[in-house]
Amino acid sequence: MSKKEVADLSVITRMDVAGRIMVALDYANAASAEGLLKQLEGIPCYVKVGMQLFYAAGPGFVASLKDRGYKVFLDVKMHDIPNTVKGGAESVTRLGVDVFNVHAAGGKDMMEAALEGVDKGLAAGAARPIVIGVTQLTSTSQAVLNEEIGLTGTVEQAVIRYARLAHAAGLQGVVASPLEVTAIKAACGDGFVTVTPGIRPAGADVGDQSRIMTPAEAFAQGTDYVVIGRPITGAADPRAAMESIIDSIL
Repeated sequence: MSKKEVADLSVITRMDVAGRIMVALDYANAASAEGLLKQLEGIPCYVKVGMQLFYAAGPGFVASLKDRGYKVFLDVKMHDIPNTVKGGAESVTRLGVDVFNVHAAGGKDMMEAALEGVDKGLAAGAARPIVIGVTQLTSTSQAVLNEEIGLTGTVEQAVIRYARLAHAAGLQGVVASPLEVTAIKAACGDGFVTVTPGIRPAGADVGDQSRIMTPAEAFAQGTDYVVIGRPITGAADPRAAMESIIDSIL
């Protein structure tokens, strides 16, 4: 969703907005995730399967989501030697996921190997998954970046460095906080996809996030997708929470 589209509300439909929201299925098992999916039935959002659910429910659960027509972001943040990441990328490509990510900190060779894995795993006629690089987690504060991770400079500088590296490696985009979207687009082009966690509706609990925006603010920055978990999954009425978020964007 471009800034122009955000400015011109007449071109945006509820389905458009829903299709740019990735709901994080941060559950310990498939049964719990299915409970949420039932409540959101008919809303054409992405679903994000992270490490906890993927490790518990396995590839079969992801395959079942695809069989039912869901768009899936597999958020397992691959970070290993290039050959291992190549194999992992091949495997998840065969699952038919729409988006998956690797850590940009793994370096250019590793990210290029991920794309080689996609080429190897892609079935004839299948849609190619979007591969994105993780820059800095939205829980990473300036102090954590400098004093614990050991990188100098600001968080934004670190994010842009990794975004440029991911772009050079041929990845289609990155995961970053909404605060860095404008700088990423300036550095890598408007077509470079940004997926932004750290999204909290007005009045929601910040939790363990350090760099946040509301959904409407994130789209106003020009982000392509927002990832929203606890404000929906932890709500007393998840469907109402989702509808309220869509309303706030429109």
